[in-house]
Amino acid sequence: VQLQASGGGLVQAGGSLRLSCAASGRTVSRYVMGWFRQAPGKEREFVAAISWSGGSPKYQDPVKGRFTISRDNAKNTVYLQMNSLQPEDTAVYYCAIDWGDTVETTGYEYDYWGQGTQVTVSS
Repeated sequence: VQLQASGGGLVQAGGSLRLSCAASGRTVSRYVMGWFRQAPGKEREFVAAISWSGGSPKYQDPVKGRFTISRDNAKNTVYLQMNSLQPEDTAVYYCAIDWGDTVETTGYEYDYWGQGTQVTVSS
């Protein structure tokens, strides 16, 4: 399977971006998908994850109410809508797949990772 993340860019504080992660090579509609991020000099951290059905989304506390994860299984794609972006959201964002069926928030639970997409929020 290949995961292709896109949609990152430079945005001013308060702005919005929509990240996409398209899977190819294997249908991922039955698996958990997640987004993580890594800021310079910091460890990778969980952002959001969603079950195969689109239910049971989980979010890291700082992004609750601002970010929304969703998926389109027909397109084999997961999205991360990011609103009210702040400079502290600046990071490389990664999508990942967990071959299990429980929505996990720790990176080691995820089995495959895509390349990242850079999100930079200016103040």
